[in-house]
Amino acid sequence: MNLETENPMSSQQVDNSSIPQAKRTAELEELLIDAEADDEQVQQSHPILRRPWLLLLGLILVALNLRPALSSMAPMLSEVSKTLGLSAAQAGLLTTLPVLCLGLFAPLAPVLARRFGAERVVLGILLMLAGGIILRSSLGEIGLFAGSVLAGASIGVIGVLLPGIVKRDFAKHAGTMTGVYTMALCLGAAMAAGATVPLSEHFDKSWALGLGFWVVPALVAAIFWLPQVGQKHGAHNVAYRVRGLLRDPLAWQVTLYMGLQSSLAYIVFGWLPSILIGRGLTPTQAGLVLSGSVIVQLASSLAAPWLATRGKDQRLAIVIVMLLTLGGLFGCLYAPIDGLWGWAILLGLGQGGTFSLALTLIVLRSRDAHVAANLSSMAQGFGYTLASMGPFAVGIVHDWTGGWNALGWIFGIIGLGAIIAGLGAGRSLYVQVESEKV
Repeated sequence: MNLETENPMSSQQVDNSSIPQAKRTAELEELLIDAEADDEQVQQSHPILRRPWLLLLGLILVALNLRPALSSMAPMLSEVSKTLGLSAAQAGLLTTLPVLCLGLFAPLAPVLARRFGAERVVLGILLMLAGGIILRSSLGEIGLFAGSVLAGASIGVIGVLLPGIVKRDFAKHAGTMTGVYTMALCLGAAMAAGATVPLSEHFDKSWALGLGFWVVPALVAAIFWLPQVGQKHGAHNVAYRVRGLLRDPLAWQVTLYMGLQSSLAYIVFGWLPSILIGRGLTPTQAGLVLSGSVIVQLASSLAAPWLATRGKDQRLAIVIVMLLTLGGLFGCLYAPIDGLWGWAILLGLGQGGTFSLALTLIVLRSRDAHVAANLSSMAQGFGYTLASMGPFAVGIVHDWTGGWNALGWIFGIIGLGAIIAGLGAGRSLYVQVESEKV
């Protein structure tokens, strides 16, 4: 076995001033997070796609399905809890389990991709996601929790694989395609948040049918993805080993920022409609507010990384988007209800920026794609596991206090922690690792 050590690194300052801006932007687009970049199968050349439009359509449809299973539950949570007799702690667990599964099952994605191929895995996991949605809408409380676990695990695996497919098959348009992918994620979340309650009312006020409706787009995506299973991609065997990541403080700062901002995001997905219903809104109105806030994320998720890479580092951008997020959260919780839409828009602008910057930091703190793949796995695995604690804590506090006013402390603590971690992660440094080619 031949070991060739590449890129021994220290957490050293990156001289952005010496890099032309156009080159920096191009490097950012090329260093996308690739779940398969560190696998044994590394592409020898980019494949020539016979029907790229079909792959593009398939990617969009798959991405649209990565949030409805999460955001559809939020506006229905009060009704589901009332029907099944769930306590606030149990409801918090219901919102926590899918997020926890995002972190626990994400590391399986490269293993499955090596064994079966990324396209086959995406198809199989889409069908598993559909099964989870059906299970969640049947068999009562047991099915509700089991289906939530299955759906969360499915989303965790697919979410890691799709950026790698984008990078491989659309390498010359990686930045644009990543933007399209992010927009599809947000649109899927917004549609589910806004449409689930009206769908439930249409189906004789059945929460099970309202939640179960989202199996339809999952199956449609599977049908349009089916042609990709037969695609062949030439590759040669190269294995990479990245050492020292778990010992690097900068890597943990990136991971903590990813986890804490995600915690706030999944609190919003899981609990914001219930909070607004407690303030006097109807379930339909609460779902529309969440949907509108998510739609606003489209703008900031595209703009924030572009603006952040124009400065010497990302610390100021991180502070700004986190303050916008906290301002929106506190406004939705405490401000007069007449101004709710303004606070929801502020929240959307902040959270779209926090999420896209979390992904951007993984790229900017990595010297090459192999390091980025490992840092991505670390940040998503540990980060989403940490993020799952936020929704559960909200349920516990609501059970203890019987209201929502005490949640401001949770928002403040998580937000302050994210700012502190972000100030470390936003410095213009590289993680200290060694990348070895075997």
